[in-house]
Amino acid sequence: MSSLTAIFGNSEEKNENSEKLMELYWNRAELKKEFARMRKEQYRLQDRIKEQEGRTARTQQRLDHLEELLRDPEWAHNVVVYYQLRGLGQRAERKLARFAEQLKQQREQKKYDSLMVNWNDERKQEARTLEGEVLETRDRIQTLEDQLQSEQSRLTRMSRFVRTFRGRSVMKLIDSLAAQLEVSVKAEHSLNDRIEEIMNRQPPDHQGLDIPAKRSINLMILSFAQQLYAQLDEAGIASLAKEATEKSVGAIKYGTPFECQQLLERICRGIQTMEKATEFAEILKKRALLLGERAKFPGSDHAVPVPGTVAMLFMIDAGGIVREKQVNIVGENYWGISNVFSR
Repeated sequence: MSSLTAIFGNSEEKNENSEKLMELYWNRAELKKEFARMRKEQYRLQDRIKEQEGRTARTQQRLDHLEELLRDPEWAHNVVVYYQLRGLGQRAERKLARFAEQLKQQREQKKYDSLMVNWNDERKQEARTLEGEVLETRDRIQTLEDQLQSEQSRLTRMSRFVRTFRGRSVMKLIDSLAAQLEVSVKAEHSLNDRIEEIMNRQPPDHQGLDIPAKRSINLMILSFAQQLYAQLDEAGIASLAKEATEKSVGAIKYGTPFECQQLLERICRGIQTMEKATEFAEILKKRALLLGERAKFPGSDHAVPVPGTVAMLFMIDAGGIVREKQVNIVGENYWGISNVFSR
């Protein structure tokens, strides 16, 4: 037997070797998968490094360009004006975005509060209706209990002779009253369960605004954007502030050092006007109504007006006098208004 084992080998050893070979095979396959994953991750990281190097190079180019401009006496004052105007334009964008967000939250909260009031009223009315049915059921229960007690007392007071002739009908009436009482008690319990279910009912989810509400919000946002333009236009810098947010430094020249100084003074006045003016809620509403009279929309499911239909800027003074000026706030995307519209 030992000679056969030496020639052909032990079957258990063969199985063990086979299992080891399979294990090595699968381990090799897993290593190949892991290696492929690591290689893919390496390529991804290399691409990110290249992208970052590109951004760094572009940033360095802009810094070098800015340094050259600041070294140039003819351009140094222009650079200051550019960044002042750019900051002013960004300030207007932030004010518009903050106004839009607050307005949307207020409208959504108002709609939800109205929804909750209606929901609570309906819930209470439904519960009151059932409470009325409970009172009627309790009255019926009380009547049945009184009748049942009366018939039971009458049966008890009957003599044996009378019970022989009338006892069966009285018992039948007692059984009928007991059955009716049981049904009424169950009905009361069912009504109370329904009332409890109504009072424990979960409030409706916060629903979004419909198209008419979104259109109303957008007209108010546009009205506020026009207000910002009107305030800066008093100093003649509204379009300059917008331009500075769209172009790079050095792409615009504002003139001589004296002209730049005058522009800086106008920017200062523009900031003061924009920050001090707060009591214009009625003006915003009036302007929104005027815009609404002219606004057209691409379709019934669109909330943003067609730019050309609201391209007239309405300037309204404290006395309510309205002046019109052709300025396409939406079409030219003043103060990033396209990013804050409700859609």
